[in-house]
Parts: sequence; structure tokens; C-alpha cells
Amino acid sequence: MSAPPPPTPKHLIRSHAAQVNVLHISNDNQRIYSGDAAGTVVVTSTRTLRALATWTAHADGLLGVQEWEGRVITHGRDNKLHVWEGMREPVRSLGSSAALPGLQTPALCYSLDVNALNYCRFSLMPLTEESGRTEERQALLAVPNLVESAYADIWTLPGRQRLHAAIGKQGQDVPVLDGRGVRNAVGIIMSMHLSSVPHPNVPERTRLRLLCGYENGSVTMWGYTRDDKEVSIEGMGWESLWTVRLHVESVMAMAVSPDGSFALSVSADHLVGRYNIHELESVADAKEACTVYKTGRPGNGSIAIRDDGRICAIGGWDGRIRLYSTKTFKSLGTLSYHKKNCQCLAFARSQPRPLLTTPSSPDGGVEGDDEDEMTEGEKSERTRWLVSGGQDSRVAIWSLMNFGKA
Repeated sequence: MSAPPPPTPKHLIRSHAAQVNVLHISNDNQRIYSGDAAGTVVVTSTRTLRALATWTAHADGLLGVQEWEGRVITHGRDNKLHVWEGMREPVRSLGSSAALPGLQTPALCYSLDVNALNYCRFSLMPLTEESGRTEERQALLAVPNLVESAYADIWTLPGRQRLHAAIGKQGQDVPVLDGRGVRNAVGIIMSMHLSSVPHPNVPERTRLRLLCGYENGSVTMWGYTRDDKEVSIEGMGWESLWTVRLHVESVMAMAVSPDGSFALSVSADHLVGRYNIHELESVADAKEACTVYKTGRPGNGSIAIRDDGRICAIGGWDGRIRLYSTKTFKSLGTLSYHKKNCQCLAFARSQPRPLLTTPSSPDGGVEGDDEDEMTEGEKSERTRWLVSGGQDSRVAIWSLMNFGKA
């Protein structure tokens, strides 16, 4: 019996003229956001597979894009972070022309000056009423420090107040110059993830955590431990809870599971690091709660974890995408389309979440009604999508099989 043919992409998006740097799929699985090295952002409908919007969001390449409560955040190499009005698929009335409407260009809401030397994208943590959400503080945003790329800052959105500055400065006391005038031994931040944990003593409060992957291959969990002040400068109040170095090269990408229980990192080497976050704060030796997997394939630049935490995808510099079980790290297959570096990956949501608010169309209808035209089978298949972007300026949509309890 002959082996089955290798999988091919379900669909290709050819909307970009430069390498695709970033990808994001909306929480309701209805839109794919892609950004390239020329600063262009394209929003594609997953129902029609046609572009809804395309615009030059930045004067340089994209570092990150994410939909947030009906708006869109873009982060560019031009040292800017923009927040744009969201867009929805236009409503088609009965008997209307089938011709494509003009592509939308969203309105800019506000911007933030950032430091983009690192090639490190932002990390967003939406807030709830229980975690102190206010009109001016609806989310917290972590980005590299404005001056020193080895440290991190945390800002509020939409208020744009800097709550914490130079996270990591107090914990890096090794007097070693890294060539950029920063006294540290770990180098610049390559990847970060902002989160919070319950306060150990006050039930209704939380404490901030910031996971950072560094240029020297190490990963550090920073925690804010002060209760008397919610604003900090010069990294005061932030402590290194644990640090472990699993890579011999720089951390190129890092992903945290949706439940925050573990993180995975990839590098230019052939290793994948797994960090069991819930265990790391209680063990004497941090490496006891970490695992190193040898893939045999050096040169990995992107990683994504599915929202159930069971499957991860790793994009290689050879353009291939390798799928693994996050529990056993057993190989689940290889996807091959991109001829050059696979720059970014994004999984669709296995349990799509509806929007908090659904905008109305100009004629009084509700946008998004066309979603009902999809069959249940099509919607189910869409939850198994994996989207990849490459140096070849293509976005590939893959329909994965059901891996069960992999």
C-alpha cells in the first residue's frame, strides 16, 4: 500500500509583495490578519477568503498584529505601536451585486512610541473588572524599554500610562557591557509574555508576571512583588523568580499555553525548550522543571501552540512546519510549502469566542450575518486551520486532521 500524498495548503493568500512577518486569527475565527516587511497589513475573511482591508500601517516591517475588543493593534519596526478601528465583512443585501466592495482602510485611534530595536513584538493582557479594569485601563501592554532593549516596560491601554519601567534592571547586576552600552550578561529581549497570578495573601488581588526570552538563550520569569505601589521605575519591585538557559543560541520565538501552565521556546539551534511554569517557582533547581527536546533540525524561527494546549507547530528556516504533541513531543507530521523561512504561525480557535459587541452596518443590519451561510461542517473544519507566513510573501492555510488526544 502506497503512502498517502503529502498534505498541501487548502488555500494560498497572495496579498503581500514582501515577506510575511506576523499572523493573527480573530477569536471568532472569521478574520486572518497578516503583516509584512514593508509595513502592509491585510485582513482576510475566512468565509470568502477575500481581503476585507489592506493598508500601509507602518513605515517599516511589522513585528506584531492582534485584534482586541473590536480594534486592531499593530506594532512596527518604525518604533510605533498603533491602535486602529476594527472592520467587519460588509453585509450583502438580497439582490445586491456580487462585485467586490472597495477594500476598507481603518481609522487610526491612537499611537504609542516604542523601541523596536529588538524585533520583539508586544504582549497584550486584557483586563477584567476583577483585575482592575477602568475606562483608561482596559488592558496592559508589555514592550521593550524605550531606552535599553534589555529591559521591559508595561503601559496601560487606552490611557497610555507607563506603569512599570525598566523591568529587569534591578535583577541584572553583572557588570558586563554587551556592546550597546547596556550592563547585562543576557543581551536584549527577544520575546515576552505578560500575565498575572492570584495574590498569595489577598484573594481579590493579582500579581503581574513577565516571561522574557533573551539573546543569550536564557528565559527569565519576572514578578512584581510590591503591594504598596502599583507604579514602578528603574525595575524596582520586580524580582527574578527563576532563570534557566536551555539554548546555546538566541531565543528566536516563544509561546505560552493558553492556561499559562507551560511555555515553549525555539532558537537557531536544534533544541526546543519546555518550561513547566507552575512548577518552576517551587523547585530548587529550575532545570528540574524544564525539558529539552532535540528535533534534529537546526534553525527554527517561529512557534505556535493550539488553544487546547495539546499541539504545537514550529516553523523552520528551511520553510517547513513541523507539528508535535506538547505532552510527549512526538512528531505529528511535517507541512511543506514555503521555499524559504517560515516566519510566523497561527492556529484557529478550536472553541471560537464571539465578539463582545457586534457592530451594526450602515443600513441597520448586523454585520457578520453571512457567517450563517457556512455549514456546520465548514465551521468545524475551520477550527482545525493552521496559517503560516513565509519569506516567499505567501500566506498558506492548512486544514489539519483531528489528532484526537495527541
